[in-house]
Amino acid sequence: MSASRGQPLNALQAERFRRALGLLRSGQRAQALSMAQALAEQAPQVADAWQLLGMCLADDGRQEQAAAAFERALALVPGNAAVSRNYGAFLARHGKALRAQGQLEAAEPVLRKALALSPEQASAWVDLGVVLRFLGRVDEALAAFRQAEKMLHQRGVDAPELQDAINGVLADAGRPAEALAGARKLVARHPHHAAAHETLSNLLWENGAELAPGEDPLGGFRAAARAQPDNRPLQLALARMLVASKHAEEALALLHPLRQREPGDALLGWFAADALDALQQHEQAAPLYAAAARGELGELPEFLNAHARHAFRTRRFDLAASCAEKAVKLDPHNQEGWSHLGTAWRLIGDEREHWLFDYERLAGAVEVAPPPGFGDLPAFLQALAATLETMHNAGREPVNQSVRGGTQTAGQLFGRDDAILGAAEHALRAAVENWLAALPDDADHPFLSRKQRSVRFVGSWSVRLTSSGRHSNHIHPKGWASSAFYVALPGSVLESSSSGSHAGWIQFGQPLEDLGLDLPPRRVIQPRPGHLALFPSYMWHGTVPFDARESRLTIAFDMQPKM
Repeated sequence: MSASRGQPLNALQAERFRRALGLLRSGQRAQALSMAQALAEQAPQVADAWQLLGMCLADDGRQEQAAAAFERALALVPGNAAVSRNYGAFLARHGKALRAQGQLEAAEPVLRKALALSPEQASAWVDLGVVLRFLGRVDEALAAFRQAEKMLHQRGVDAPELQDAINGVLADAGRPAEALAGARKLVARHPHHAAAHETLSNLLWENGAELAPGEDPLGGFRAAARAQPDNRPLQLALARMLVASKHAEEALALLHPLRQREPGDALLGWFAADALDALQQHEQAAPLYAAAARGELGELPEFLNAHARHAFRTRRFDLAASCAEKAVKLDPHNQEGWSHLGTAWRLIGDEREHWLFDYERLAGAVEVAPPPGFGDLPAFLQALAATLETMHNAGREPVNQSVRGGTQTAGQLFGRDDAILGAAEHALRAAVENWLAALPDDADHPFLSRKQRSVRFVGSWSVRLTSSGRHSNHIHPKGWASSAFYVALPGSVLESSSSGSHAGWIQFGQPLEDLGLDLPPRRVIQPRPGHLALFPSYMWHGTVPFDARESRLTIAFDMQPKM
């Protein structure tokens, strides 16, 4: 059966349709919308009128009304290819916008409907894959990416960004050998692509001991940079990774010719300043930070936070406070900015430190009830530990995370097709909601003012620390509230309180070690199996090293308020 064509517009209406469409295409949004609304009233049984109205409403940002107009059009001509294609394109744009805003649960059904109406949209398949990956549904994400890959291949399009995403999902799925093979192929085919080299180096860093013994994780990255001295994104990506992997002197050497060619480039100055600071050459770094601050970078919270870190290292606490104040003014939800501001307040004796951090009320631990189907908490923890152990297949910690002496799972932990992990997610959410209900209200507080009845998880992972392992002091820039759920703990950690030791405990309030600030923790909490530590994401936290044969196994997750 052919798709219905529906009633046509008469000659006068068709002319108005063309004029409205022309106005829309030329950016005259209000005039186009007014004309489309009149046309839909004049020809309520004509699908083209409603389709045009949907396009105009979408362009005006009125998504729900646009969808209703497209639905009306499709009801008048069920199965019409043109209406389905245009409606699908609208939904794909809406789904992409939702994804960009972090509204992942809302984006998924919109993108799926877009693809049901118009499945040839390769970009929508990519967006769906990104959403599913962030939701932890790695198998579905891989299927979506593969569909996009197939379609683009048929069109003769080689998309390195998509191939890099596929390699990342393979790593998330616990298939590092396939991810590594894919990353090698990608850098061979696209040696100019900086992100592909970053992925390959990170895979080798974490898994190279088993999958590529003796291979330098940065060797290929360095060779590519030498072969492409004019590839600025590649040079900067390597410089960033060199600093993160404790090769700051090499990063400076890499940046030197770039800065000679572009002596006034503020971004290059910032990168060099970070490398100098890492080498504790603070006097040389200071004028580079100051010069960068006078330009556009001085309005960027990420740079302001880097400048604040330098200010702490050089004991310029007034400058640190100034940078942090500006960062949180530009971005009131900037977690690192708040952590720096609170630290500066502490150093200058400002009582607002205690208002911001409030360690006794805002950092705490709650017991998690066992999910349905488990007789008691120990039985649940035993099953959960067995599942998590199979996911810790890396050989070492990630290159730029807080883990020291252990491993961290790849990708999102929650959302995977695993009954134990699903039960854990539900149990932990219930515990978080109970904690939220007990928090005080404060409309002026950067943490408490954002409190809602529930949360959405924006990151979830597991960490396994071995003997002498720890978390260096850090914050969580992508969260609002953060956590540590204790699945399995060494006996020495459980017994440490009786010996007066804090081995394996979580500590709050001691800043990042390389800031060089001699400040003790404000609070320490002994972990207990089945208990969940909760705290604002901007609160400095880390763990005390421990010695034991057994591992310290946790789940951690970041949260944003669920509106």
